[in-house]
Amino acid sequence: MARNRRCQHTGVMPAWSSYSYVFGPLVAALAIGTFILVLIWSSKRGSSVVAAAPRPSTETDYGLLVVVSRPATYIEGEVQRRTLADAGIKATLVQTLDGPRLMVWPTDEARARSVISS
Repeated sequence: MARNRRCQHTGVMPAWSSYSYVFGPLVAALAIGTFILVLIWSSKRGSSVVAAAPRPSTETDYGLLVVVSRPATYIEGEVQRRTLADAGIKATLVQTLDGPRLMVWPTDEARARSVISS
């Protein structure tokens, strides 16, 4: 009975109170480790969440899109692309091995050529 009183009076010391000085640095180390793993995962080659730099290709690498203009500079091509966008025509400006090309869907080709020429 005296033994039970003594335990009730002093109580059982929780495990963390004697090691509480370790708990803070342990949590910080786990957080830093987690951040490091996330950074390593997000920085892997080929799996970045940031868009890759465009690679020049040929005119035939764009599937159904057809070339409607071969501007001399990329800036001139962007002006033409915006002109087509203002006319309601979806256009794509791509950098090919032969220079910039303005491409549209085949159904918009005739209309795009008339908008660019005017």
